[in-house]
Amino acid sequence: MTQPIAAPGSQTVDWEERVNPERLRNYRFDRVRGALEASDLGALLVFDFNNIRYVTSTHIGEWARDKMTRFALLTRGGEPHLWDFGSAAKHHRLHCPWLPPENIRGGMIGLRGAVAPEAGLFTGAAKEIADILKAEGVSGMPIGVDIVEPPMLAALQACSITVVDGQQTMLDAREVKSQDEIMLLNMACAMVDGAYQLISERLKPGIRESQLVAEVTKALFDMGSEHVDNINAVSGERCSPHPHVFSDRLIRPGDQAFFDIIQTFVGYKTCYYRTFVVGRASDAQRDAYKRAREWIDKSIELMKPGVTTDKVASVWPKAQEFGFDSEMECFGLQFGHGVGLFLHERPIISRLNSLEHPIELKEGMVIALETYCPAKDGYSAARIEEEVVVTADGPQVITHFPSEELFVANPY
Repeated sequence: MTQPIAAPGSQTVDWEERVNPERLRNYRFDRVRGALEASDLGALLVFDFNNIRYVTSTHIGEWARDKMTRFALLTRGGEPHLWDFGSAAKHHRLHCPWLPPENIRGGMIGLRGAVAPEAGLFTGAAKEIADILKAEGVSGMPIGVDIVEPPMLAALQACSITVVDGQQTMLDAREVKSQDEIMLLNMACAMVDGAYQLISERLKPGIRESQLVAEVTKALFDMGSEHVDNINAVSGERCSPHPHVFSDRLIRPGDQAFFDIIQTFVGYKTCYYRTFVVGRASDAQRDAYKRAREWIDKSIELMKPGVTTDKVASVWPKAQEFGFDSEMECFGLQFGHGVGLFLHERPIISRLNSLEHPIELKEGMVIALETYCPAKDGYSAARIEEEVVVTADGPQVITHFPSEELFVANPY
């Protein structure tokens, strides 16, 4: 019998093995160092919050995610360098002993243009980076950058630094998850299991989509969520086509309603859809749900090491078979994606890209699979998503709220 993946409590205890933060940090650092050494890059310069966290195991809050001011540098064989927001650098020198304190600096390059490039902050940062590259013996090699502002790119090039795409190298590092990452992802899913129980109880005529979003957000924070990234709440006539956003619509009897809960626990995200009907279900709604379930079950069966993603995408319907003109127009409806510190990691599975450019599934990948089927009534639709761990013994589903059949909330 396959041992289930653990979802222990979030407290620290001395009587049970749980997530080991030191092991987690070391695994991620070893993965990114290995990916860097396997590339032709001399260093990785990362601005994306999730990549910074993967490389340095630091985080300062969601408010800073879109500011483009924190960054980290890792050279071949070197230790991470971190430029952080003001006093956060001093805090990390005190509380992050896994980083050399001399490698943690205050950093500021303009807050996405709020300080004009003429102030020289980009130029100063680029010169600091160039000095480190020279000191650590990689100044003649290209550096990989994940995302960058144009003035920062220009400043690096002005220092004779060759800049290339580093995101692929970071994706190479992140695609296979450790036992601690998988446990954190499973714990995050357990929180969403509870959120769906709340939805099943509160999903009644007279409640608004936005009110459900508010109540679920509070419940997730009460359970220990680091951040509630987004909750899609889509009901009634809004279900088809999928708008990918909640509204203030009032729930009514007979509505089909689906939800996607994207939240973060110790950095690791969920992407987890469930579909309900309110009070009673029509034949059209049940039929749509049955088809969406059949499609997702076929793809779950293929979640095994060595299977290529074109095989997975091929079991899903073509765009024209469920009412769309092209695969681009229905992208994200029949869909698979890795999930970890990023919401959408490698592999990305769809008929848009996977049939011509397949990649191989590996043991330790964690993949969210999502299907969508519009109903014959012209406005209802079913949406299902399961998170699956690829193991040597086959797929393990870690999203546990019931989804085998269409869930009727508060039946009449």
